[in-house]
Formats: sequence, structure tokens, C-alpha cells
Amino acid sequence: MFLIVGLGNPDKRYENTRHNIGFDTIDALADYYGIRVNEKKHKALCGTGVIEGTKVLLAKPQTYMNLSGDSIIEILQFYKLDPEEEMIVIFDDISLEPGNIRIRKKGSAGGHNGVKSIIARIGTQNFMRIKIGVGEKPKGWDLADYVLGHFDKEDRSAVESAIEAARQAAVLMMQGQTDAAMNQFNAKKQEN
Repeated sequence: MFLIVGLGNPDKRYENTRHNIGFDTIDALADYYGIRVNEKKHKALCGTGVIEGTKVLLAKPQTYMNLSGDSIIEILQFYKLDPEEEMIVIFDDISLEPGNIRIRKKGSAGGHNGVKSIIARIGTQNFMRIKIGVGEKPKGWDLADYVLGHFDKEDRSAVESAIEAARQAAVLMMQGQTDAAMNQFNAKKQEN
């Protein structure tokens, strides 16, 4: 089984915010492959299914962003999964412009509290991740207010294409083609 986790915050008020881009990507995967992500277990909304011949568990932790690791450690332990080989985490990144994604095989939290929580709970930073650009916070803005805010129409359009790219990248990565996914998707999106 392969675990794909999208980070975000529960509650209607956080839907479609910058910080919930991980949830949005899980929803895109679920829609594309006909997987229902509606089972509450391991402090997450989960759905199991098959993607391109591989059994997967899609998860949206319901612990709030800063405690994402609490949910993920439960899932990993319950299913006896190796986070370094059988897990992808998808989340927002303010250092990338909307529309861009960046794939990494491992790395630090980079200031992202959800990723910090995961690293602290699972004891390694060696896990695959897909970062989706949400843009840099404007000068003078509070970071929390920015990431919990909504996209304007132009950025939302760019983000929709990034979600689709992240969906495709996740499938390649779970098939053992992370390098190919990095080559295809890590290039900066060209300005039109």
C-alpha cells in the first residue's frame, strides 16, 4: 500500500485557502480515480483505492496543520508503512509562485509547521513531498493571515493547473519514477 497525504486544516472556513492546497490535491486524485475520501480514522479523512495498479490510501489529516504528524504516525504504524519508500506528502509553499510545484525526495521542514510536525513524529525528514506554490506573503502581512486566506481569481486559475500537475507527479512518484517527475515538473512554469 502507498500513502498519499495532503496537508490542510479541517472546517469549512479553511476550504480553498492557500494552506489547504494539499487537501485540494487529494480531492483531485480522489475524483480522478474514483476514490471516496470519507472514512474517519487515524485522526484523518481517508479513502482507499487503486491508482494505476497500486493500492493507495489517500489521507487528509483532521488534526489542524500544526499537528499533522499525529495523524500520519498513526497511519504509518497501523499499516506498517515505510515513510521513506511508501509515502508522499503534498503541501503549500510560500517560496513558490502560484502555478509552480516542486518535488523533493527529502528535506527539512523549510518553516512549514505541518511538515515540522511530521518530521518530529515520524523521526525522519527522508520522505517524498510535493510542494505547491501559493506565492510569497505581501509585505506587512501576517503569515498566518496570508496562508489562511483565499486566492484571487488569477492565482486560483494558476493553482488549479498546479494541482493537476501535482496529481500527475504523485502518480509517477508512487510508481518509482520520482526522478522523472522532478525532471518534468520542477522546471519553473514559463510566463505566457
